[in-house]
Amino acid sequence: MMFAVFFTFWRFMQIVTLIPTMGMLAYFVHGYVTVNALTPDYILILFIVSVLALAWAIFTLFSYHRSSTNALFVSLIDLGFVGAFIAAVYYLAWIAKADCTHITRGDSYDVSFGIFGSANVNGVHSTTDKTCAMLKACWAFGIMNCIFFFLTAVLAWFHRGDSHRSSSRGGKKTYVTRETHYHRHGHRHSRSPHSRRTSSHSNRRVYV
Repeated sequence: MMFAVFFTFWRFMQIVTLIPTMGMLAYFVHGYVTVNALTPDYILILFIVSVLALAWAIFTLFSYHRSSTNALFVSLIDLGFVGAFIAAVYYLAWIAKADCTHITRGDSYDVSFGIFGSANVNGVHSTTDKTCAMLKACWAFGIMNCIFFFLTAVLAWFHRGDSHRSSSRGGKKTYVTRETHYHRHGHRHSRSPHSRRTSSHSNRRVYV
């Protein structure tokens, strides 16, 4: 029961973070395809990994019973996605040092507080680079999914061990009762026209 709760929660977190990641990266891929240019590796790798990871997360979430049965296989695939996300984040690591938002000082203006007087406030103007901000968000989501897929891999691995132990302790000794009949016919030659037939029954229990 606890495995189902935690596994479902982290799978849901993966889907929530992978959907915007795939959407933003698809925007960049579409832009490069439109101008007939090659998509950079730092965008293409994370985009491919995000698409595959999103499909895997949705499949294992909606087919939970099959996923819990093949817990070892799910754990290995999740560990593979951990490595793939690490590689994708590494290619995009340069975006961490980029300054996507520029804050500049604007014109000063007066703010009135009524009977309490007024104050002169310096204006602030901020400019955000959309491309830089989107790539940095994708990079952050990639790091988060490294952690999320590692957690689901560990959960699936421990669930695999619990299932193995419960199946080994759940064996029951059964027995089958077989009933055999022995018929013994005895004929006694005598002057009497009647013959005597005796039969004996015995029960045997065979334990399996």
